[in-house]
Amino acid sequence: MIDIFALLAEADSTTPPTTQGTGSGGGSMFNNPIIPLILMIGVFWFIMSRGKSKERRKYEAMLNALKRNDRVQTVGGVIGTVVDVRDNEVVLKVDETSNTKMRFNRSSIKEVLQDLPGGEG
Repeated sequence: MIDIFALLAEADSTTPPTTQGTGSGGGSMFNNPIIPLILMIGVFWFIMSRGKSKERRKYEAMLNALKRNDRVQTVGGVIGTVVDVRDNEVVLKVDETSNTKMRFNRSSIKEVLQDLPGGEG
């Protein structure tokens, strides 16, 4: 990278003085190396924020579609079956043999698990 700058400096010093500008800002906006960098950062930020908002909408749609008998996994790794869905709470049955139920905040649901084809899970 330093070699490129050395070549540019050498090429700039060989140009005749009559072709150089007056130095009063008569050049293009892109002569300043900061402006393209700011534009690239802005485009990158826009693309990244769009992807996150799409993921957020998909997650919120999944939470709103929760219903009884869905198998879910929480962010803590607890797997259970939805028994009841309230405003901000979800009641999960986590153990069939002892009929153990736990209440979770709706936002702690990580994903809805899909049933396996063989009826396992």
